[in-house]
Amino acid sequence: MRLRPLLGAAAGAALLLLTGATAATATAATATAAPVAYEAVTVDSVGRIAADGTVTFSGTYRCQSSSGPVFVSSSVSQGVSTTRHGIGGTRAVCDGAEHRWVNTGRPMPGALAPGAAHVEATLMELRTFSGLPLPHFHATHGQAVTLTQD
Repeated sequence: MRLRPLLGAAAGAALLLLTGATAATATAATATAAPVAYEAVTVDSVGRIAADGTVTFSGTYRCQSSSGPVFVSSSVSQGVSTTRHGIGGTRAVCDGAEHRWVNTGRPMPGALAPGAAHVEATLMELRTFSGLPLPHFHATHGQAVTLTQD
């Protein structure tokens, strides 16, 4: 009768030792390599304003997989204004590799000027749920940028 509790305790100790060894190996492996973000979007630190008022922002993105169309959108605000201006959208490919995105748009005349601004980029997928396309956000990133006149 006492054999069963001893076997259970021995199995538990063996499992604990195996789990500890695996965790130690995993910790050693992750300590030497920087983690890779599989869902990420970045914004370059400089944007451009063309003579006709067209604004261009760019950056990189990475996503693993998707079941629907994926886009990189961007918006910009400047100064103390709470108004955000949407600047284009780029179709994204989710294959695990890092890709470049470039968005252009023309906000209302005089809405933006060369100088400091804040850009937010979003990596968003449209997933169908009960026949409706609903947003699924893969990544978002805000970045202080400098707008330069072309």
